Amino acid sequence: MRKITASAFVSLDGIMQAPGGPEEDTSGGFEHGGWIVPYWHDALAEALEAIFAKPFDLLLGRRTYDIFAAHWPHVATEPGSDGYDPGEAGIATKFNSAIKHVATHSPDTLDWANSRWLGADVAAAVSALKQEDGADLLVQGSSVLLQTLLARDLLDELRLFIFPVTFGRGKRLFGEGTRPRAFEARDSRVAPNGVIIATYVPAGDVRTGSFALE
Repeated sequence: MRKITASAFVSLDGIMQAPGGPEEDTSGGFEHGGWIVPYWHDALAEALEAIFAKPFDLLLGRRTYDIFAAHWPHVATEPGSDGYDPGEAGIATKFNSAIKHVATHSPDTLDWANSRWLGADVAAAVSALKQEDGADLLVQGSSVLLQTLLARDLLDELRLFIFPVTFGRGKRLFGEGTRPRAFEARDSRVAPNGVIIATYVPAGDVRTGSFALE
């Protein structure tokens, strides 16, 4: 059985839209694209490298797929070539060779190598993938796809980078379809610039209580 892990950059108020650049995703009039850049730190890069250290397949929504497909296949991966960066080259090599399972209404335009259409019923396709043998499934970004996975309780792990900034509106990690669910923090640490790096796993139903004296 394969595990599904979602990795996401989020603000304090749960927004995950357009973390990497001004033009990444301006839908809904979002004007703050690139908000993780001023907070970037070696500690965050090291945490990302740990996420990509084990074999994985990618599970992506269409917008994230298009952003990745416009970038990673064009990254220099050979030492000595123009623009070569060891960190980027390592991720590019892994992303380009990984199988990409994509939620989309236009499967005929999946041009990035090793891309596969999830089909019309995304939840059923993901459930079937979980039952297979093989590499774990890693979700990157993909806020719309995440709503489906959360609503169907298909995620096994959340690895969050929580940045000290708020936006008030934008695409959220936890949308309206999120099921009530408790989580256990498996590990957490704070980067020197205040970014929280934390891993959560589902821990059953939400429990309640009362401080009232009987």
